Amino acid sequence: AIPIVKFGRVFRRISTRMQEETAEVSNIMHETITGAPVVKAFTMEQYESNRFSAQVGKLFGTIMEDAKYRRIQHPLMEVIGGIGMALIIWFGGKEVIAGNSTPGTFFSFLTALIMIYEPIKAVSKINPTVQQGLAAAVRVFGLLDQKPGIVSKPGSTDLPPFRNSIILQNLQFSYDGKSPVLKNINLTVTSGEILAIVGPSGSGKSTLANLIPRFFDIEQGSLLIDGMDIRDVTLKSLREQISIVTQQTILFNDTFRENIAYGGQDKSEEDIRKAADAAYALKFIEALPEGFDTVIGESGIRLSGGERQRLSIARAILKNAPILVLDEATSALDTESEREVQKALENLMKDRTTFVIAHRLSTIKNADRIIVVKNGEIVEEGTHDDLLSLDGEYETLYNMQYQD
Repeated sequence: AIPIVKFGRVFRRISTRMQEETAEVSNIMHETITGAPVVKAFTMEQYESNRFSAQVGKLFGTIMEDAKYRRIQHPLMEVIGGIGMALIIWFGGKEVIAGNSTPGTFFSFLTALIMIYEPIKAVSKINPTVQQGLAAAVRVFGLLDQKPGIVSKPGSTDLPPFRNSIILQNLQFSYDGKSPVLKNINLTVTSGEILAIVGPSGSGKSTLANLIPRFFDIEQGSLLIDGMDIRDVTLKSLREQISIVTQQTILFNDTFRENIAYGGQDKSEEDIRKAADAAYALKFIEALPEGFDTVIGESGIRLSGGERQRLSIARAILKNAPILVLDEATSALDTESEREVQKALENLMKDRTTFVIAHRLSTIKNADRIIVVKNGEIVEEGTHDDLLSLDGEYETLYNMQYQD
């Protein structure tokens, strides 16, 4: 039993390492394939090949170590079993000769020992496989046992349909619990208002947007929707009332229909077509041989940036949520694509309370109100014309984009 236990520990350790190294090989392969244009552009093919080969070599070494111990275990167990059997026969014979035991007792014990030897040997053979499975189970259950960081607290109630205002009071947030990314944020956004949020990179614009659907919990202050703290309502009822369109468009390897209707599988074909039309996506979808049944590929790889973004907008239109968050939804597009997407966004923003995080200030000139965030604080607030007249941060950002 002792050798089986010791070998079991060795196999468990090797199996854990093997799975970690296999995961790393898969990660390198995925990064290299998805980033192929960048790899080629920077002539890093040899570097990536060497990196992949090095990791595969490391994995191969671990596999060989596993094979070595598997090959050693069986003959070693046979030797130990043979030595043990010889010692038992020697000791038993000695006891029979000395008159301390009868031959019948000795041979009965020996027969039982021979009968149990084969099952024990079989256990030793399957031990490596068992340990490999246990090592995998530790990794799998480690993931399954992880608790979500943001959950609905006990006793939380559903958020009623949004009607009046969103209020941020003395809001403060940090990712590490030490350095505030947002501080002293006080803001009231009324129903139907378009609020633009601008500022230099790293100022906290996207973080502020991520707090509205409660992707993170604020540290101090409160965020109220119609007077209800979002921490006191269920996550499902909160997020059902918020649509999000981001710079990084998330699409799935499925049909146009399923991507637009994502989260709204109860919507009719007519609803899906209307959403696509409002997002200026219907024309290019229907131009394809299979139309809405066309599979778009992983992450929409077969589509242009503008087409992907219009699909994302169509999805948000179909959801028909009263609160909308646009996080730099046009910043990665060329001028022609941006024009089409901007028209789609105008349809999306109608009659919705909208938060627009923008890098291109030309896209938010007509916002009802603009706030300028710098170092995590609101430093300016007003309309486009009001802020230009202040000769402050907004004017600086504006001039940087439009200087000759």
